[in-house]
Amino acid sequence: MATVNVMNASGGAAGTVDLDPAVFEVEVKPHLFHAEVRRQLALRRAGTHSTKNRSAVSGGGAKPYNQKGTGRARQGSIRSPQYAGGGVVFGPVPRKYDHKLTKKMRAAALRSALSLRAQEEALVVAEGLTLDEFKTKKVVEMLSAVGVGGESTLVVTAGPEPVLEKSARNIPKLAVIRAEGLNVYDVLRHRKLVIAKGALEAIGARLGGAEASA
Repeated sequence: MATVNVMNASGGAAGTVDLDPAVFEVEVKPHLFHAEVRRQLALRRAGTHSTKNRSAVSGGGAKPYNQKGTGRARQGSIRSPQYAGGGVVFGPVPRKYDHKLTKKMRAAALRSALSLRAQEEALVVAEGLTLDEFKTKKVVEMLSAVGVGGESTLVVTAGPEPVLEKSARNIPKLAVIRAEGLNVYDVLRHRKLVIAKGALEAIGARLGGAEASA
């Protein structure tokens, strides 16, 4: 069981905490990263793309010219695909891109992502990640104090922190997420992971247990 130092918002020591080995010390499985990130990004696709075929394009009810006698190929409508403004052949239609992944695989992927950050020593546990006023400067100072200033960072809070979340919105390469919404894509796209001490228990309750070895 790994033990890490806990830092306060000022950069000082605030004790130590044991990381749950069932969550932060499992085998890293890159193929699970691919499957889960692909699933998450597919869910974001709107799938509202659409085109009109020849039956949906307005106009073109009359035959453009006589069937015979013109010396040209026979034509039935100016809304045929070969005409400018005509219908589209085999164009995209509205559809869903989402696909399912078992809960067991999704949990295993998140454990692998957290374990990867722990192995890279890119994980920081901190307490006191709260603000009393909307102040972006204070968030920057807080991140610098815990050693991740200027780096791509994901901050995980135990619960709603609206002041912190809004104050961090316009800081590049920084995202604040609640423990209940922690996911593989956000963990992997940030180089550093700052977890509030109170969030560790929530993460352990969500990902720990008998299925951790899956």
